[in-house]
Amino acid sequence: MPATLLLLIAVAVGAAVPLQSAVNWRMGLSQGHPLYGAVVNTAVATLIFIVLILTLRLPAPNWRGSLAGPWWLWSGGLVGAAFVFGALYVAPRIGAASFAAATIFGTIVASLLIDQFGLLGFAVRPVSLQRLAGAGSMLAGLLLLHFSR
Repeated sequence: MPATLLLLIAVAVGAAVPLQSAVNWRMGLSQGHPLYGAVVNTAVATLIFIVLILTLRLPAPNWRGSLAGPWWLWSGGLVGAAFVFGALYVAPRIGAASFAAATIFGTIVASLLIDQFGLLGFAVRPVSLQRLAGAGSMLAGLLLLHFSR
């Protein structure tokens, strides 16, 4: 798949994030607590993944391989739950644009660290002035979005 198409897909996925935050928040309101919005989100996502697995006729997972791997292989669910709850709790309070910009800035900072040190199996990609300028530009965008109400 061409890199440009992959980039466009990533933009579309990013565009869905504020929608997810808003929908989960509203679901939480309708259920009586934000955590219920997160539970419904996770349950629907799990059902969709099960349908995809069955439709694609994927073989059973290799549990031995994942049990033998590093402990942090299991942290994805925790990170996902934290993001979903954070989104449905924080986004309505600071606004969709501020929330999106803040999470993107956090993603960039963490990604620069992962690249710099080759963490989690990624190849080392040293931090450069250009990459720091990109992160700084995102921070400037975050500040402009959040404080220019």
